[in-house]
Amino acid sequence: MRYTPKAELDQRITKLQEGLKQQNIDGAVIVQNADLFYFTGTVQRAHLFVPAQGKPLLMVKKNLERARLESSLEGERIIGLESLKEIGAVLHAYGYGSLKRLGFELDVLPANQYLYYQKLFKEAEIVDLSALVRTVRMVKSPYEVEILREIGSFHGLVFAFIRDNLRAGMTELEMSAKILELSRRHGHAGVMRVRGFNQDLFYVHLLSGGNTDPSYFDGSVGGKGVSPAFAQGSYTKVINRDEPVLIDYSYIQDGYMLDQTRVFCPGKLPHHLAAAHALAVEILKEMEKMARPGVACSRLYERAMEMAGQSPFAGHFLGFPDPVTFIGHGVGIELDELPVFAPGFEIPLEEGMVFALEPKFCFADGAMGLENTYVMTASGPQALTVFEEGIIYV
Repeated sequence: MRYTPKAELDQRITKLQEGLKQQNIDGAVIVQNADLFYFTGTVQRAHLFVPAQGKPLLMVKKNLERARLESSLEGERIIGLESLKEIGAVLHAYGYGSLKRLGFELDVLPANQYLYYQKLFKEAEIVDLSALVRTVRMVKSPYEVEILREIGSFHGLVFAFIRDNLRAGMTELEMSAKILELSRRHGHAGVMRVRGFNQDLFYVHLLSGGNTDPSYFDGSVGGKGVSPAFAQGSYTKVINRDEPVLIDYSYIQDGYMLDQTRVFCPGKLPHHLAAAHALAVEILKEMEKMARPGVACSRLYERAMEMAGQSPFAGHFLGFPDPVTFIGHGVGIELDELPVFAPGFEIPLEEGMVFALEPKFCFADGAMGLENTYVMTASGPQALTVFEEGIIYV
């Protein structure tokens, strides 16, 4: 079990405070689990107050003992909070009584909570902090990249296991369970964090043959799912010979994840599916060549759309019949971090960004394509997920 070092937390809080000062925000109140983990190293029922200048204060309702054990923030700055009604008085006691502008994560904060905070902080203007928090998290530190590299090595083990164990005649759920068991035996957290509203996702997304139903999830490939209550992904369908099995998988360790997709096939695929996959690989390689520090993320999306649009499979790119409008996304503590490779997203690539690129095609008889996660270096993207990229015949 890895605990986030104090130097790492200090660096993150300093970056947040720089942003608070630039935006004239007196302090930030962090409550969402992923952000709490990022800035404190622990996930408790708690409120982290980060002043624009000064030391942070972690106010914990449940569980204070675990918070002090797991967080490397200064011990005297981790305190108990019996009731949320006390938060104003507590901040005043620690010298933070005059707060005119307070930042909250309004992209994920429920409306009733927001209204309650308005009552608690009547004298303060509440502003949206979410863009700043996500921007601070966008560039990974060497500590974070080290964790992600370790996860990448386990991805190779998982996909080798799939290659050696996937067979026609199994159901999608049966093969998913085998991957799940292997993952949990090696310490997979079993929980995938997604920031987007109502965006549930299981960490083994396995689809075979015609299981390409569009779904509510904001991804290029949906799947039927086990019921209308969770209408995406695998179901009781039998995996047949001569059809593709697309597996989109994330391993979570120490709070972080990588995203990787590969296509397997027991037998031989129809020409149009094999050709679409070859084009997906070509598009991925082109994006790898283009991705350099300073290049706008939107340019990679535009080039991918151009290449797919010149092919016979243009109408099937990034989903069918409901294509998504992005071809990549940041990865880290949450699956849908910044940056986003989409039209209009002009943020330039930077060293330390970690992101997934996923050119995929969707047909009535199968989903094709692949996905790698990369860390951006001075000389270009370096793949953290390494496994054979062509169709893997078993």
